[in-house]
Amino acid sequence: MSELTLPTARQRPLDPPDELTALRQQGAIHRMTYADGHQGWLVTGHAAARAVLASPHFSNRPEHMHPPIPSARMELATRPEQLRVPPGFFLRMDAPEHTRFRRLLTGQFTVRRMKTLEPRIEEITDACLDAMEAAGPPVDLVQEFALPIPSLVICELLGVPYEERAQFQADTKVLASLEAKADDAIAALGGISAYLHGLVRRKRKEPGDDLLSGLVEGGELSDEELTGVGVLLLIAGHGTTANMLGLGTYALLTNPGQLAALRDDPSLADNGVEELLRHLTIIHLGPIRSALEDVEIEGVTIRAGETVTIHLPTANRDSARFPDGERLDVTRPAGGHLTFGHGIHQCLGQQLARAEMRIAYPALLRRFPGLRLAVTPEEVPMRSDMSIYGVHRLPVTW
Repeated sequence: MSELTLPTARQRPLDPPDELTALRQQGAIHRMTYADGHQGWLVTGHAAARAVLASPHFSNRPEHMHPPIPSARMELATRPEQLRVPPGFFLRMDAPEHTRFRRLLTGQFTVRRMKTLEPRIEEITDACLDAMEAAGPPVDLVQEFALPIPSLVICELLGVPYEERAQFQADTKVLASLEAKADDAIAALGGISAYLHGLVRRKRKEPGDDLLSGLVEGGELSDEELTGVGVLLLIAGHGTTANMLGLGTYALLTNPGQLAALRDDPSLADNGVEELLRHLTIIHLGPIRSALEDVEIEGVTIRAGETVTIHLPTANRDSARFPDGERLDVTRPAGGHLTFGHGIHQCLGQQLARAEMRIAYPALLRRFPGLRLAVTPEEVPMRSDMSIYGVHRLPVTW
């Protein structure tokens, strides 16, 4: 029986646990004991991670999964009636169900459409910077910059009134917490779902020029399916980018040479965003897949029914794919990281997230060239207790 359990304690806030880096240097796939005693696998190598994510022989449905660490998810596993995938929540579906929803939404997130949103993203970013400047230092960059930019953008894209954001942001925080009790997580999901269901009904009566209204008018989805789609896009559309903006700024402020390079050379915006995505990899406890049949990956046979946890922060630093991968280097040639996933579940909104970061980071650094932490780096509270890594708060001054 394996003695390996998933290490989660970080020795340094921007690096994955040292034990996982050491494991990757020994091999790409390792036997691991899950929180419920299941004997599954841990993937730490880039090529192996990509192979699992690309394979049609792995499922993303929750009823097949085992929890890698103790959490509300483990408690839910003992209550199968709560594991049903809500209609429309296509992230937790396999083909062909997943294919149906993905097809309807792909056209909404094209590179061309994201380009048309860039002037509005610039306006939102400038407004946040104006408010920061007017308030004066110190400020919490998470509350004043990192969270409102993607929240405003996804609200406008979906057609969610921004003034109604408080409750869904609170519910999203509960859902992301690894320490939340199962009943609280279920209540939070219920709260977001009830809100979105009401919004869908409002769109049926008074459609607007937004994504949800477009899906309503398309006529292919029921109210319940539209609610599930809305819940997924609302949760995924602001929390992940907000944490990248917060954690990325922390990384730059603690790596002044990289900050100066990104601030002083506008041509590095694309590379800098991709490098921060790779180096930081805020999806730090997954993704998780379960084998539907026996699958061989790099000489290892993963048996049907076995769960596989891919540790993306470690895989994204694999020196076989990224030379000197432990180092943050905003001049590194972009591409190849797995932060947005790979295969059929690759992040639908990745071009929107890239646009937000490509605009927000340089604008922040240009507006406040003297930007610095208002506390020591060790005093910044990290999101080690959440499924999406980042900083809870980022006190800054200038």
